[in-house]
Amino acid sequence: MGTLTGIARHAFPRGPMEVLEHVHVSVEAGLAGDFRGAVKPGRKAKRQVSLIERADWDAAMAELGVDHHWSARRANLLVEGLDLPQRAGAVVLIGAAVALEIMIECDPCSRMEEIERGLKAALAPDWRGGALARVISGGEIRVGDSIRVER
Repeated sequence: MGTLTGIARHAFPRGPMEVLEHVHVSVEAGLAGDFRGAVKPGRKAKRQVSLIERADWDAAMAELGVDHHWSARRANLLVEGLDLPQRAGAVVLIGAAVALEIMIECDPCSRMEEIERGLKAALAPDWRGGALARVISGGEIRVGDSIRVER
């Protein structure tokens, strides 16, 4: 079991990241106020919520010799003390009610190079860039909530 140690969202593409203490998560909209969470009509939800492990972010920062805040990754959730599953179909539970299904690896994009030269490559190996998930069941989550792998 691990701990949810960070929550962030951005209201529009390339918009600033807003770091939060708590947020509502829903099947229809992902994290409330995050532009990626809404499921478009006729489409499947694959990228509603992004998760990254603190250890992976810290390893990338150490590799580059820099110290950017984790929200520079533009991920929604920061997890500590838990290895996120590296397979589609795995289910992660957060707090009392929220369930997320891991869909795919969150491959780092060229935007990472705008933040720090070499960051895209530093996040590339072994799912270090995180995972993308869809919401199976919603509810409230807050920094400090437990996070665990169900299957």
